[in-house]
Amino acid sequence: MTMSAMDLLEISPVIAAVKDDRGLKRCLDSECQTVFILYGNICNIQRIVETLKEHGKYAMVHADLVQGLGSREVAMDFLKEYTKADGIISTKPMLVRRAMEVGLFGILRAFMIDSMAVDNTKKMLESFSPDMMEIMPGVMPKIIRTLRECTDIPLISGGLISEKKEVLEMFSAGADAISTTKEELWFI
Repeated sequence: MTMSAMDLLEISPVIAAVKDDRGLKRCLDSECQTVFILYGNICNIQRIVETLKEHGKYAMVHADLVQGLGSREVAMDFLKEYTKADGIISTKPMLVRRAMEVGLFGILRAFMIDSMAVDNTKKMLESFSPDMMEIMPGVMPKIIRTLRECTDIPLISGGLISEKKEVLEMFSAGADAISTTKEELWFI
């Protein structure tokens, strides 16, 4: 990896999150340089990544959502060797850690469903620093501010972001990037 996580987010603060082939084709015309792949299976993930790479995009595979991939650390080796993905997203710290060990960007996705989840995330960040963290749902400026105070790792706000106003609010709260499946926001 020749680029830091922060550098990557600075060139692509809006991340296209694609959930099907139609979205994949649409994101190719956007200025989004980073793409979160939220679909696929072990038979087609290489093709999906290849398509993005051919268009100069950074491909981040959501490892938990690729059918047939499994949740073992060796799956990260597979993604690195056979797909040439740039990084992975996962809710599982062990997968994120392994991805980073093999030279992929490691993005930990965390769901902030209550105050206990926020506290547990803060504790986890004391012992583990992923390259980036995606906070879900993304329309919680207060939570982004709280986590920004306790970590310097790049924070991505994702989920339920559907308006330009919300994008601006999240950046103002301290998010370094946003991820969205809302295609109109890929072109702002």
